[in-house]
Amino acid sequence: MTDPGVDADPPPAARETADGRDVPAPLRAVLVQAASDVLGALDPVEIPATLRAVRQFAPRRRASAGAGPLWAALSDDAFRARVRRAWSADHPEPVDEERGPLTPGWEAAAGVWLAGDPAWRELVPAAPEIADDAVPRAVEELLRAQADVARLRLELTRAQGDARGAADELAALQRDLRRLRSDADRARSEARRAADDARAVLETAQAEHRAAAEERAAAAADRRAADTERTAARAELRSARKLADARVRLLLDTIVDAASGLRTELALPPAGELPADLVAPAPDGAPRRPGSRGRSVEDPALLDELLRQPRAHLLVDGYNVSKSGFGELTLVEQRHRLVDGLGRVAARTGAEVTCCFDGQDAAQAPGSLARGVRVLFSAGEIADDLIRRLVHAEPRGRVLVVVTSDQEVTRDVEADGAWVVPSPTLVARLQQL
Repeated sequence: MTDPGVDADPPPAARETADGRDVPAPLRAVLVQAASDVLGALDPVEIPATLRAVRQFAPRRRASAGAGPLWAALSDDAFRARVRRAWSADHPEPVDEERGPLTPGWEAAAGVWLAGDPAWRELVPAAPEIADDAVPRAVEELLRAQADVARLRLELTRAQGDARGAADELAALQRDLRRLRSDADRARSEARRAADDARAVLETAQAEHRAAAEERAAAAADRRAADTERTAARAELRSARKLADARVRLLLDTIVDAASGLRTELALPPAGELPADLVAPAPDGAPRRPGSRGRSVEDPALLDELLRQPRAHLLVDGYNVSKSGFGELTLVEQRHRLVDGLGRVAARTGAEVTCCFDGQDAAQAPGSLARGVRVLFSAGEIADDLIRRLVHAEPRGRVLVVVTSDQEVTRDVEADGAWVVPSPTLVARLQQL
Protein backbone atom coordinates (compact mmCIF):
# COMPACT_ATOMS: atom_id res chain seq x y z
CA MET A 1 0.00 0.00 0.00
CA THR A 2 1.42 3.33 -1.04
CA ASP A 3 1.67 6.51 1.05
CA PRO A 4 -1.09 8.91 -0.05
CA GLY A 5 1.25 11.87 0.59
CA VAL A 6 3.83 10.57 -1.84
CA ASP A 7 3.36 10.39 -5.61
CA ALA A 8 3.75 7.14 -7.44
CA ASP A 9 7.19 6.10 -8.69
CA PRO A 10 8.34 8.06 -11.71
CA PRO A 11 8.59 6.30 -15.01
CA PRO A 12 11.83 4.61 -16.03
CA ALA A 13 12.76 7.58 -18.18
CA ALA A 14 12.84 9.76 -15.11
CA ARG A 15 15.08 7.34 -13.25
CA GLU A 16 17.53 7.30 -16.12
CA THR A 17 17.98 11.06 -15.93
CA ALA A 18 18.15 11.22 -12.17
CA ASP A 19 21.90 10.48 -12.07
CA GLY A 20 22.53 14.03 -13.26
CA ARG A 21 25.32 13.27 -15.65
CA ASP A 22 23.54 15.00 -18.55
CA VAL A 23 21.81 17.73 -16.47
CA PRO A 24 23.18 21.20 -17.26
CA ALA A 25 24.70 23.16 -14.39
CA PRO A 26 22.02 25.93 -14.39
CA LEU A 27 19.24 23.37 -14.20
CA ARG A 28 21.06 21.48 -11.49
CA ALA A 29 21.48 24.70 -9.49
CA VAL A 30 17.71 25.39 -9.74
CA LEU A 31 16.91 21.85 -8.56
CA VAL A 32 19.41 22.03 -5.63
CA GLN A 33 17.93 25.39 -4.50
CA ALA A 34 14.42 23.93 -4.64
CA ALA A 35 15.58 20.93 -2.56
CA SER A 36 17.23 23.32 -0.06
CA ASP A 37 13.99 25.29 0.36
CA VAL A 38 12.01 22.07 0.94
CA LEU A 39 14.62 20.80 3.46
CA GLY A 40 14.20 23.92 5.56
CA ALA A 41 10.42 23.40 5.77
CA LEU A 42 10.51 19.69 6.75
CA ASP A 43 9.87 18.40 10.27
CA PRO A 44 12.90 16.82 11.97
CA VAL A 45 11.40 13.31 11.71
CA GLU A 46 10.90 13.71 7.92
CA ILE A 47 14.50 14.74 7.16
CA PRO A 48 16.55 12.03 5.42
CA ALA A 49 19.57 10.81 7.36
CA THR A 50 21.96 12.12 4.66
CA LEU A 51 20.58 15.65 5.00
CA ARG A 52 20.52 16.08 8.79
CA ALA A 53 23.93 17.71 8.80
CA VAL A 54 22.96 19.97 5.89
CA ARG A 55 19.86 21.10 7.86
CA GLN A 56 22.20 22.59 10.48
CA PHE A 57 23.64 25.04 7.89
CA ALA A 58 22.36 28.60 7.65
CA PRO A 59 19.59 28.89 5.00
CA ARG A 60 21.67 31.16 2.75
CA ARG A 61 24.59 28.69 2.82
CA ARG A 62 22.59 25.48 2.67
CA ALA A 63 22.29 25.29 -1.17
CA SER A 64 26.00 26.04 -1.75
CA ALA A 65 27.60 24.13 1.15
CA GLY A 66 25.27 21.12 0.90
CA ALA A 67 24.88 20.98 -2.90
CA GLY A 68 26.30 17.44 -3.15
CA PRO A 69 24.09 15.80 -0.49
CA LEU A 70 21.02 17.71 -1.74
CA TRP A 71 21.54 16.56 -5.36
CA ALA A 72 22.10 12.97 -4.17
CA ALA A 73 18.92 13.15 -2.04
CA LEU A 74 16.88 13.99 -5.19
CA SER A 75 17.39 10.38 -6.27
CA ASP A 76 15.25 9.36 -3.26
CA ASP A 77 11.65 8.98 -4.49
CA ALA A 78 9.97 10.28 -1.33
CA PHE A 79 12.17 13.37 -1.01
CA ARG A 80 11.89 14.04 -4.76
CA ALA A 81 8.10 13.81 -4.55
CA ARG A 82 8.04 16.38 -1.71
CA VAL A 83 10.21 18.72 -3.79
CA ARG A 84 7.94 18.22 -6.81
CA ARG A 85 4.79 19.07 -4.79
CA ALA A 86 6.41 22.21 -3.35
CA TRP A 87 7.63 23.22 -6.81
CA SER A 88 4.17 22.74 -8.37
CA ALA A 89 2.59 24.86 -5.61
CA ASP A 90 5.07 27.72 -6.24
CA HIS A 91 5.09 27.51 -10.11
CA PRO A 92 1.50 27.07 -11.40
CA GLU A 93 2.36 27.33 -15.11
CA PRO A 94 -0.04 26.02 -17.87
CA VAL A 95 1.09 22.64 -19.14
CA ASP A 96 0.18 20.82 -22.37
CA GLU A 97 -1.04 17.31 -21.62
CA GLU A 98 1.21 15.89 -24.34
CA ARG A 99 4.12 18.33 -24.68
CA GLY A 100 4.34 19.72 -21.16
CA PRO A 101 4.95 23.41 -20.36
CA LEU A 102 4.35 25.78 -23.16
CA THR A 103 7.26 28.18 -22.42
CA PRO A 104 10.86 26.84 -22.49
CA GLY A 105 13.15 27.88 -19.63
CA TRP A 106 15.22 26.55 -16.69
CA GLU A 107 12.28 26.61 -14.28
CA ALA A 108 9.99 24.86 -16.76
CA ALA A 109 12.71 22.26 -17.38
CA ALA A 110 13.12 21.82 -13.59
CA GLY A 111 9.39 21.12 -13.17
CA VAL A 112 9.41 18.51 -15.99
CA TRP A 113 12.63 16.96 -14.60
CA LEU A 114 11.05 16.59 -11.17
CA ALA A 115 8.06 14.91 -12.83
CA GLY A 116 10.45 12.38 -14.38
CA ASP A 117 9.61 13.29 -17.95
CA PRO A 118 12.53 13.10 -20.45
CA ALA A 119 10.96 16.03 -22.27
CA TRP A 120 12.85 18.39 -19.94
CA ARG A 121 15.66 18.48 -22.56
CA GLU A 122 13.32 20.20 -25.01
CA LEU A 123 12.69 22.99 -22.46
CA VAL A 124 16.37 23.73 -21.83
CA PRO A 125 17.19 27.14 -23.30
CA ALA A 126 19.41 27.01 -26.36
CA ALA A 127 23.00 27.94 -25.66
CA PRO A 128 24.08 31.18 -27.28
CA GLU A 129 26.60 31.08 -30.05
CA ILE A 130 30.09 31.55 -28.75
CA ALA A 131 32.54 33.71 -30.60
CA ASP A 132 35.99 32.44 -31.39
CA ASP A 133 37.69 34.62 -28.78
CA ALA A 134 34.93 34.15 -26.19
CA VAL A 135 36.45 31.01 -24.67
CA PRO A 136 39.88 32.47 -23.89
CA ARG A 137 38.19 35.60 -22.60
CA ALA A 138 35.82 33.54 -20.52
CA VAL A 139 38.74 31.48 -19.17
CA GLU A 140 40.60 34.67 -18.32
CA GLU A 141 37.54 36.11 -16.62
CA LEU A 142 37.04 32.81 -14.79
CA LEU A 143 40.65 32.84 -13.53
CA ARG A 144 40.30 36.47 -12.56
CA ALA A 145 37.04 35.68 -10.80
CA GLN A 146 38.68 32.74 -9.00
CA ALA A 147 41.57 35.00 -7.92
CA ASP A 148 39.03 37.55 -6.71
CA VAL A 149 37.19 34.82 -4.84
CA ALA A 150 40.43 33.65 -3.23
CA ARG A 151 41.35 37.20 -2.34
CA LEU A 152 37.89 37.87 -0.96
CA ARG A 153 38.02 34.67 1.05
CA LEU A 154 41.40 35.72 2.47
CA GLU A 155 40.03 39.14 3.27
CA LEU A 156 36.99 37.51 4.80
CA THR A 157 39.21 35.32 6.96
CA ARG A 158 41.22 38.34 8.03
CA ALA A 159 38.05 40.33 8.64
CA GLN A 160 36.65 37.48 10.71
CA GLY A 161 39.90 37.33 12.70
CA ASP A 162 39.82 41.10 13.14
CA ALA A 163 36.17 40.84 14.17
CA ARG A 164 37.01 38.18 16.74
CA GLY A 165 39.92 40.27 18.00
CA ALA A 166 37.69 43.33 18.10
CA ALA A 167 35.06 41.31 19.97
CA ASP A 168 37.67 40.11 22.46
CA GLU A 169 39.00 43.63 22.83
CA LEU A 170 35.46 44.92 23.26
CA ALA A 171 34.80 42.31 25.95
CA ALA A 172 38.05 43.27 27.68
CA LEU A 173 37.15 46.95 27.44
CA GLN A 174 33.72 46.21 28.81
CA ARG A 175 35.29 44.32 31.73
CA ASP A 176 37.68 47.20 32.31
CA LEU A 177 34.76 49.62 32.11
CA ARG A 178 32.83 47.64 34.69
CA ARG A 179 35.90 47.45 36.90
CA LEU A 180 36.55 51.18 36.51
CA ARG A 181 32.94 51.95 37.33
CA SER A 182 33.19 49.77 40.38
CA ASP A 183 36.46 51.47 41.38
CA ALA A 184 34.89 54.87 40.78
CA ASP A 185 31.89 53.98 42.93
CA ARG A 186 34.19 52.69 45.65
CA ALA A 187 36.39 55.79 45.36
CA ARG A 188 33.35 58.07 45.63
CA SER A 189 32.18 56.16 48.68
CA GLU A 190 35.62 56.36 50.25
CA ALA A 191 35.82 60.05 49.37
CA ARG A 192 32.49 60.70 51.08
CA ARG A 193 33.62 58.72 54.10
CA ALA A 194 36.97 60.57 54.14
CA ALA A 195 35.15 63.90 53.87
CA ASP A 196 32.97 62.95 56.82
CA ASP A 197 36.03 61.89 58.81
CA ALA A 198 37.85 65.10 57.87
CA ARG A 199 34.84 67.14 58.92
CA ALA A 200 34.73 65.34 62.26
CA VAL A 201 38.49 65.81 62.74
CA LEU A 202 38.15 69.49 61.87
CA GLU A 203 35.40 69.97 64.40
CA THR A 204 37.45 68.13 67.03
CA ALA A 205 40.53 70.22 66.20
CA GLN A 206 38.52 73.43 66.44
CA ALA A 207 37.15 72.39 69.83
CA GLU A 208 40.65 71.47 71.00
CA HIS A 209 41.94 74.80 69.67
CA ARG A 210 39.32 76.70 71.66
CA ALA A 211 40.15 74.64 74.76
CA ALA A 212 43.88 75.27 74.22
CA ALA A 213 43.24 79.00 73.88
CA GLU A 214 41.32 78.98 77.14
CA GLU A 215 44.09 76.98 78.82
CA ARG A 216 46.70 79.38 77.42
CA ALA A 217 44.78 82.35 78.83
CA ALA A 218 44.53 80.60 82.20
CA ALA A 219 48.25 79.73 82.06
CA ALA A 220 49.12 83.35 81.30
CA ALA A 221 47.08 84.45 84.31
CA ASP A 222 48.79 81.81 86.45
CA ARG A 223 52.18 82.97 85.19
CA ARG A 224 51.44 86.59 86.09
CA ALA A 225 50.37 85.45 89.55
CA ALA A 226 53.51 83.32 89.85
CA ASP A 227 55.71 86.27 88.81
CA THR A 228 54.08 88.38 91.48
CA GLU A 229 54.61 85.68 94.09
CA ARG A 230 58.23 85.17 92.98
CA THR A 231 58.96 88.89 93.31
CA ALA A 232 57.50 88.85 96.79
CA ALA A 233 59.45 85.69 97.66
CA ARG A 234 62.69 87.24 96.43
CA ALA A 235 62.08 90.27 98.61
CA GLU A 236 61.40 88.03 101.60
CA LEU A 237 64.53 85.97 100.76
CA ARG A 238 66.70 89.09 100.70
CA SER A 239 65.30 90.16 104.05
CA ALA A 240 65.87 86.64 105.46
CA ARG A 241 69.46 86.60 104.18
CA LYS A 242 70.15 89.96 105.79
CA LEU A 243 68.67 88.66 109.03
CA ALA A 244 70.71 85.45 108.84
CA ASP A 245 73.91 87.41 108.08
CA ALA A 246 73.25 89.63 111.04
CA ARG A 247 72.65 86.63 113.30
CA VAL A 248 75.81 84.83 112.08
CA ARG A 249 77.87 87.96 112.49
CA LEU A 250 76.48 88.47 115.99
CA LEU A 251 77.17 84.81 116.89
CA LEU A 252 80.71 85.02 115.46
CA ASP A 253 81.42 88.19 117.40
CA THR A 254 80.05 86.51 120.52
CA ILE A 255 82.28 83.43 120.02
CA VAL A 256 85.36 85.52 119.33
CA ASP A 257 84.70 87.65 122.40
CA ALA A 258 84.09 84.55 124.49
CA ALA A 259 87.30 82.88 123.23
CA SER A 260 89.30 86.00 123.97
CA GLY A 261 87.78 86.20 127.40
CA LEU A 262 88.46 82.47 128.03
CA ARG A 263 92.09 82.77 126.89
CA THR A 264 92.54 85.82 129.15
CA GLU A 265 90.88 84.07 132.07
CA LEU A 266 92.96 80.87 131.65
CA ALA A 267 96.15 82.84 130.89
CA LEU A 268 97.03 80.41 128.03
CA PRO A 269 100.51 80.99 126.55
CA PRO A 270 100.95 81.11 122.75
CA ALA A 271 101.36 77.66 120.98
CA GLY A 272 105.00 76.62 120.98
CA GLU A 273 104.75 73.40 118.92
CA LEU A 274 103.25 72.74 115.50
CA PRO A 275 101.70 69.41 114.27
CA ALA A 276 104.58 68.73 111.97
CA ASP A 277 106.96 68.79 114.96
CA LEU A 278 105.04 65.97 116.62
CA VAL A 279 105.10 63.43 113.73
CA ALA A 280 107.68 60.74 114.62
CA PRO A 281 109.51 58.75 111.90
CA ALA A 282 108.28 55.17 111.23
CA PRO A 283 110.35 52.46 112.91
CA ASP A 284 112.96 50.83 110.71
CA GLY A 285 111.85 53.10 107.89
CA ALA A 286 108.83 50.81 107.14
CA PRO A 287 105.72 52.71 106.07
CA ARG A 288 102.56 52.28 108.09
CA ARG A 289 99.07 52.26 106.69
CA PRO A 290 96.04 53.70 108.49
CA GLY A 291 94.08 50.99 110.19
CA SER A 292 96.86 48.35 109.94
CA ARG A 293 97.18 48.20 113.73
CA GLY A 294 100.90 47.70 113.40
CA ARG A 295 100.62 44.90 110.80
CA SER A 296 102.75 44.84 107.63
CA VAL A 297 101.38 44.15 104.14
CA GLU A 298 102.92 40.67 104.32
CA ASP A 299 100.68 39.74 107.30
CA PRO A 300 97.68 37.59 106.13
CA ALA A 301 95.66 38.97 109.06
CA LEU A 302 95.82 42.43 107.44
CA LEU A 303 94.01 40.99 104.39
CA ASP A 304 91.19 39.67 106.64
CA GLU A 305 90.94 43.04 108.38
CA LEU A 306 90.64 44.90 105.09
CA LEU A 307 88.10 42.50 103.63
CA ARG A 308 85.87 42.80 106.70
CA GLN A 309 85.36 46.48 105.93
CA PRO A 310 81.85 47.30 104.62
CA ARG A 311 81.46 46.76 100.87
CA ALA A 312 85.10 45.75 100.41
CA HIS A 313 86.20 44.68 96.91
CA LEU A 314 89.09 42.23 96.37
CA LEU A 315 90.76 42.33 92.93
CA VAL A 316 93.27 39.54 92.17
CA ASP A 317 95.92 39.42 89.44
CA GLY A 318 95.18 35.74 88.64
CA TYR A 319 98.34 34.34 87.06
CA ASN A 320 100.58 36.61 89.17
CA VAL A 321 99.19 34.89 92.29
CA SER A 322 98.84 31.32 90.93
CA LYS A 323 102.35 31.19 89.45
CA SER A 324 103.87 32.46 92.71
CA GLY A 325 101.98 29.86 94.81
CA PHE A 326 101.54 26.73 92.62
CA GLY A 327 103.33 27.36 89.35
CA GLU A 328 104.08 23.63 88.90
CA LEU A 329 100.47 23.05 87.80
CA THR A 330 99.01 23.66 84.36
CA LEU A 331 97.28 26.96 83.70
CA VAL A 332 93.84 25.33 83.84
CA GLU A 333 94.65 23.66 87.17
CA GLN A 334 96.09 26.94 88.50
CA ARG A 335 92.91 28.80 87.62
CA HIS A 336 90.67 26.17 89.23
CA ARG A 337 92.71 26.03 92.43
CA LEU A 338 92.89 29.83 92.76
CA VAL A 339 89.16 30.33 92.07
CA ASP A 340 88.30 27.60 94.62
CA GLY A 341 90.40 29.35 97.27
CA LEU A 342 88.94 32.79 96.45
CA GLY A 343 85.46 31.27 96.75
CA ARG A 344 86.26 30.27 100.34
CA VAL A 345 87.57 33.79 101.03
CA ALA A 346 84.39 35.35 99.63
CA ALA A 347 82.21 33.02 101.73
CA ARG A 348 84.25 33.77 104.88
CA THR A 349 84.45 37.58 104.55
CA GLY A 350 81.39 38.47 102.44
CA ALA A 351 83.53 40.72 100.25
CA GLU A 352 83.13 41.14 96.49
CA VAL A 353 85.88 39.16 94.73
CA THR A 354 87.06 39.64 91.13
CA CYS A 355 89.85 37.54 89.58
CA CYS A 356 91.49 38.68 86.31
CA PHE A 357 93.39 36.40 83.92
CA ASP A 358 95.25 37.12 80.67
CA GLY A 359 93.65 35.85 77.46
CA GLN A 360 90.25 34.28 76.86
CA ASP A 361 88.94 30.93 78.11
CA ALA A 362 86.61 29.43 75.48
CA ALA A 363 84.82 27.33 78.11
CA GLN A 364 84.20 30.29 80.44
CA ALA A 365 81.76 33.10 79.58
CA PRO A 366 83.22 36.62 80.13
CA GLY A 367 82.24 38.06 83.53
CA SER A 368 80.76 34.77 84.78
CA LEU A 369 80.67 33.85 88.47
CA ALA A 370 82.37 30.69 89.74
CA ARG A 371 81.74 29.79 93.41
CA GLY A 372 80.87 33.42 94.21
CA VAL A 373 83.96 34.78 92.37
CA ARG A 374 83.72 37.03 89.28
CA VAL A 375 86.19 35.65 86.71
CA LEU A 376 87.29 38.04 83.93
CA PHE A 377 89.58 37.34 80.96
CA SER A 378 91.32 40.24 79.23
CA ALA A 379 90.55 40.78 75.54
CA GLY A 380 92.83 43.01 73.49
CA GLU A 381 94.75 43.98 76.63
CA ILE A 382 96.68 42.40 79.51
CA ALA A 383 95.20 41.61 82.92
CA ASP A 384 97.19 44.50 84.48
CA ASP A 385 95.35 47.05 82.32
CA LEU A 386 92.02 45.38 83.13
CA ILE A 387 92.78 45.72 86.88
CA ARG A 388 93.68 49.40 86.41
CA ARG A 389 90.35 50.05 84.66
CA LEU A 390 88.41 48.20 87.36
CA VAL A 391 90.07 50.25 90.14
CA HIS A 392 89.53 53.50 88.24
CA ALA A 393 85.86 52.67 87.79
CA GLU A 394 85.24 52.30 91.57
CA PRO A 395 84.12 55.39 93.57
CA ARG A 396 86.55 57.15 95.87
CA GLY A 397 86.24 56.02 99.50
CA ARG A 398 85.36 52.36 98.81
CA VAL A 399 87.78 49.80 100.26
CA LEU A 400 89.65 48.29 97.29
CA VAL A 401 92.24 45.58 97.87
CA VAL A 402 94.44 44.62 94.90
CA VAL A 403 96.57 41.46 95.17
CA THR A 404 99.58 41.65 92.86
CA SER A 405 103.36 41.72 93.00
CA ASP A 406 103.70 43.88 89.88
CA GLN A 407 105.29 47.18 91.00
CA GLU A 408 103.84 49.20 88.11
CA VAL A 409 100.34 48.01 88.89
CA THR A 410 100.98 48.68 92.61
CA ARG A 411 102.02 52.27 91.91
CA ASP A 412 99.07 52.97 89.62
CA VAL A 413 96.31 51.51 91.81
CA GLU A 414 97.69 53.08 94.99
CA ALA A 415 97.47 56.45 93.22
CA ASP A 416 93.72 55.73 92.81
CA GLY A 417 93.33 54.98 96.54
CA ALA A 418 93.50 51.16 96.53
CA TRP A 419 95.28 48.93 99.04
CA VAL A 420 97.93 46.60 97.55
CA VAL A 421 98.76 43.22 99.05
CA PRO A 422 101.59 41.09 97.61
CA SER A 423 100.69 37.80 95.96
CA PRO A 424 102.53 35.61 98.57
CA THR A 425 100.32 37.11 101.31
CA LEU A 426 97.16 35.85 99.56
CA VAL A 427 98.80 32.47 98.89
CA ALA A 428 99.65 32.16 102.58
CA ARG A 429 96.09 33.07 103.55
CA LEU A 430 94.65 30.51 101.14
CA GLN A 431 96.86 27.80 102.68
CA GLN A 432 95.33 28.55 106.07
CA LEU A 433 91.76 27.96 104.85
